[in-house]
Amino acid sequence: MASLYISPHPDDFRSLMALVAAEFCPSRPCTLIEDPPASLAMCSRPGLVLGSGGGEVLSGAGAVAWYLASQGKRTGSNAKQASQVWQWLSFADNELTPVSCAVVFPLLGVMGVDKKLQQSSHAEMMRVLNVLDKTLEPKTFLVGDSLTLADIAVATAALLPFKYALEPSNRKALTNVTRWFLTCVNQPQFVKVLGQISLCEKMVPVTPKPSVAIVPAANANPTADANAANGKPKTEAQLKKDAKNREKLEKFQKKKEMEEKKKQEKKAKPEKKDLGVISYDAPTLPGEKKDVLSALPDSYSPQYVEAAWYSWWEKQGYFKPEYGRKSISEPNSRGVFMMCIPPPNVTGSLHLGHALTNAIQDSLTRWHRMRGETTLWNPGCDHAGIATQVVVEKKLMRERGMSRHDLGRDQFIQEVWKWKNEKGDRIYHQLKKLGSSLDWDRACFTMDPKLSYAVQEAFIRLQEDGVIYRSKRLVNWSCTLNSAISDIEVDKKELTGRTLLPVPGYKDKVEFGVLSFWAGEVIVATTRIETMLGDSAVAVHPADPRYQHLKGKMVLHPFCDRKMPIVFDEFVDVNFGTGAVKITPAHDHNDYEVGNRHNLAFINVLDENGLLINVPAPFLGMKRFEARKAVLQALKDRGQFKETKDNPMVVPVCSRSKDIVEPLLKPQWYVDCADMGKQAADSVREGRLKIIPDHHHKTWFNWLDNIRDWCISRQLWWGHRIPAYFVTVNDPSVKPGEDMDGHYWVSGRTEEEARDKAAKRFNVSTDKITLRQDEDVLDTWFSSGIFPFSIFGWPNETQDLSVFYPGSLLETGHDILFFWVARMVMMGLKLTGKLPFKEVYLHAVVRDAHGRKMSKSLGNVIDPLDVITGISLEGLYAQLQDSNLDPVEVEKAKQGQKSDYPTGIPECGTDALRFALCAYTSQGRDINMDVNRILGYRHFCNKLWNAVKFAMRTLGDNFVPSEKAQLCGEESVSDRWILSRLCSAVGQCNAGFQAYDFPAITTAIYNFWLYELCDVYLESVKPVFSRAEDSGSQSQAVVCRQTLFTCLETGLRLLAPIMPFVGEELYQRLPRRRSQDDHSSIHVTPYPETEEFCWHSEDVDRQMEFAMTVVRTIRSLRADYNLTKTRADCYLQCIDSETMSLVEQYSLQIQTLSLSQTIQPVPATGAVPEGCAVAIASDRCTIHLMLKGLIDLEKEVAKLTVKKGELEKQMDKLREKMDKSDYKEKVPVKVQELDAEKMRQSQTELEKAKEAIDNFKRMV
Repeated sequence: MASLYISPHPDDFRSLMALVAAEFCPSRPCTLIEDPPASLAMCSRPGLVLGSGGGEVLSGAGAVAWYLASQGKRTGSNAKQASQVWQWLSFADNELTPVSCAVVFPLLGVMGVDKKLQQSSHAEMMRVLNVLDKTLEPKTFLVGDSLTLADIAVATAALLPFKYALEPSNRKALTNVTRWFLTCVNQPQFVKVLGQISLCEKMVPVTPKPSVAIVPAANANPTADANAANGKPKTEAQLKKDAKNREKLEKFQKKKEMEEKKKQEKKAKPEKKDLGVISYDAPTLPGEKKDVLSALPDSYSPQYVEAAWYSWWEKQGYFKPEYGRKSISEPNSRGVFMMCIPPPNVTGSLHLGHALTNAIQDSLTRWHRMRGETTLWNPGCDHAGIATQVVVEKKLMRERGMSRHDLGRDQFIQEVWKWKNEKGDRIYHQLKKLGSSLDWDRACFTMDPKLSYAVQEAFIRLQEDGVIYRSKRLVNWSCTLNSAISDIEVDKKELTGRTLLPVPGYKDKVEFGVLSFWAGEVIVATTRIETMLGDSAVAVHPADPRYQHLKGKMVLHPFCDRKMPIVFDEFVDVNFGTGAVKITPAHDHNDYEVGNRHNLAFINVLDENGLLINVPAPFLGMKRFEARKAVLQALKDRGQFKETKDNPMVVPVCSRSKDIVEPLLKPQWYVDCADMGKQAADSVREGRLKIIPDHHHKTWFNWLDNIRDWCISRQLWWGHRIPAYFVTVNDPSVKPGEDMDGHYWVSGRTEEEARDKAAKRFNVSTDKITLRQDEDVLDTWFSSGIFPFSIFGWPNETQDLSVFYPGSLLETGHDILFFWVARMVMMGLKLTGKLPFKEVYLHAVVRDAHGRKMSKSLGNVIDPLDVITGISLEGLYAQLQDSNLDPVEVEKAKQGQKSDYPTGIPECGTDALRFALCAYTSQGRDINMDVNRILGYRHFCNKLWNAVKFAMRTLGDNFVPSEKAQLCGEESVSDRWILSRLCSAVGQCNAGFQAYDFPAITTAIYNFWLYELCDVYLESVKPVFSRAEDSGSQSQAVVCRQTLFTCLETGLRLLAPIMPFVGEELYQRLPRRRSQDDHSSIHVTPYPETEEFCWHSEDVDRQMEFAMTVVRTIRSLRADYNLTKTRADCYLQCIDSETMSLVEQYSLQIQTLSLSQTIQPVPATGAVPEGCAVAIASDRCTIHLMLKGLIDLEKEVAKLTVKKGELEKQMDKLREKMDKSDYKEKVPVKVQELDAEKMRQSQTELEKAKEAIDNFKRMV
């Protein structure tokens, strides 16, 4: 076992870093605070001795933490991430640690307090942390999507400031750093080492603890401090090191003093006020148009932008397919687009997974609507049988101490309706907040009379056709729910061996993952020993030589006189247990098949409540898992028990009740899926139904080609009661029927209809028929399966059904491909003879930032409204208290929330959320959604806001746009380029919508607005407007304004389907072209198409790309020589006349965007003045930036010489380390790779410094 030597001081952040890293290590080292043996030659602590008895030694926080973190796979998932982790280690060591110590050490009494110096040090610390804050703005962790050594190192370096120096106002200014720091220190590994961290309330001196040494700053010697604390004299080497550290700290403090002095000499800039949340206060009644005449606020605020628009859109009828036409039956050359919403469960609030579905679907709907198609997106809500019943039962028990049986069926159903009416509105409210443009007049609930009638009709038709039949088979049974459940409601819990699991109704946890062996004539093994009471055979493999002599033999059951045959079946695994397995046909799916093959007895030993039946005393009436212990003990008492072994296994758990699912024989209604499944599979094979992406085809075919019949009975009260009646004939000539015999069951729309059917079937009068309606309800997926046509009034021939069925598209998550999509296709083909839709687009499943499935008990289910409006951590806690989670689950969920959202969720707004969700769909099957990254797209909204505000000022109040977007022939190269880029964006967006490539759409919009319109075009045309004001010549400015308007108006239309609120808000502020006067909203304005925007030019794009390469090279040179404000002359030496001509053509753009004084093209043979810095832009153009006279050459040479010396010193030290004879054997490979990378980087920096020195010397 490795030994980790650490400092005893509680604030030694270097030792703390090693300790936290050790928590991630699979085999944690032994932690020691005493002095390491002298024989180990450990130069500093923390130190790590690998192996027991004194093995290889690693010294220093960086090396030790790296080794430990790499063992726990926390040093990056690839070489690039490993390098990034190393960079952050360097940042912690060289940037953050010195300033932290300079600020905090005086507070801890390590050194005297100099208020002025402390203030300057504090300012420097805030500067360093601000750099970190900007980096963390779009991130949860520093490197990748999970916590790494980078986070451990920087967080432990930030411990001292957060504990002693960063007051609440400082932390408020460092929003991202604080969020990240709290996320880190609330991780279980940090908590184990640090406990609960108390953050600084006021920066005041702290009384030092007696006899405990404070660990100094960088390059500290914890061993020496520990010696001092224990009264031991320091060695000469330790004293020298202390003196060196003091000298370093003094230099650092002097440097900070000088910087502070310079800062005070400069005029202090006034602080920018925090605008906070801006709300819309103009009096506007619901449905009235928002006030768009008052000035736009200074900055983007979601609250302001999203107010009032939705109710106006709804009142105007924009979401209805009837908008703009006399009738939906009216022919439309643009076509019809219809899509129904995957109805969310009524059981609760929407989460981010629903938000993704709705962001994609609404964007598609708005795009089709803007293209002029007759468009309908039909809303609905699912009654969610089991889920809803469980929620209401829990609520009843919690609030009134009653069960559903106490109330009775009718009253209980009334309670569910009451609950539904409360919750259903919340779901629809959330959909409206998401901007979903659904036709609310057509909203449907699966228990509405119209849909209930369709469900009843579907059952009766299928039952009359023989597709639905009655049979007694094994079902997934939940003893807690007293109902069969579908496969989707069964969680497969994988166990590696012996595991104790909680089971509802049992005080103690129950043991699973154990194989029990016992012997009679044959040694057999099982993981569910209680079911051996229902055994009717022992099975072995036909080729197993150990059991050939037992052919035709029988064995005697240990607890009764039952003789059981030994059967030979190929399903037996010869390597499982002893190769002989018990067969319980009534309680195991595999055994059920074996029982049918060998005509075995089916002995049911469990009732619906999980109590034992049909078994001998003393087991009769026992609870199933209590019987497990009793059977095991009885076998031991009889001397037949052999042993138990750990056994990896999968335990089926009911997702609703958390009960262990039991296979149970029950008479139920089944759907024969063989023929329907074949038709559904063939529809994709033959290309009549398109599934996108096509990698889902394999799953589709695999499921449908091997489809099993579908059990549709559920033993619930909430749902569509099955319209089937068991028939009793009061006539001695008719033999009484059994429940499982379908001949004695009839279906009917009314009891009278069913009675007439029964009388006809049994050839008796109706008065001799007694009917009992099935108590069960239909599986929720049955009503969902007919949703695409039941919402339009099927089986009645309605106008909506004729126009909108079949639909155009079904968009949903790939996780319900079987459970819903396949069943809709099967039911649609069977009942209507048509496919319910032409295309299926399957988006990814949303997981949390750590890749975990959204789960209420993990506390990671996020309400989209909380992302839109923001919520505090306390607010998240309050939601948990109002949920139906058990108290234990609530506490677990709170821990999850505290870890992921330590400061709550910031306000992001609807548009940013939608844009982020659409952009995220590129991540394959699953999306790891980090809520904090959505904030980045709110900043993008602010960029849009500022760009439009600037442009509107530039256009002026009297601007009149041309009648249509077109070229006039007088456009400048900048105009021509931005219009080309606009046309490219139009093409990319339309192609993206057609191919369901949402990341392509968001990328096109983002790049056009941010990198092309804002960063390049708006900057490059500023001189045009300045010159127009100065000279009075307006011709070029007029063309420029028309170009700018075209970009703004078209760019807003491009983004409107994804960002409906900010798109509408800004569009309403723009003047209109005369041809668009009748378009009252952006959402009924035509979507830009390539036929109109046909000016894309690859030549223009290529030329501008060359100009931008030149601009970027000049900017890089300016940054190298710190020319932040000074404008310099720039000489562009061109290789040929064509390049010369290009530079002359784009000289104004290059000059403006590179902040150059002048741009002067020079031929290849032409002379360039001395005193220039040189850089190569491309093989066609070299940049010469005039520096002479602009900078102090001697001072720059002196600075670079010092830097060169420092680099050489670092490299010599690193080279000395790497040249040691035992370096390759003792140093971990990862560290060797990082050393090599550090050497390479230093070499590059050294060469640059030398080159710059030579260049400056030539200028002198």
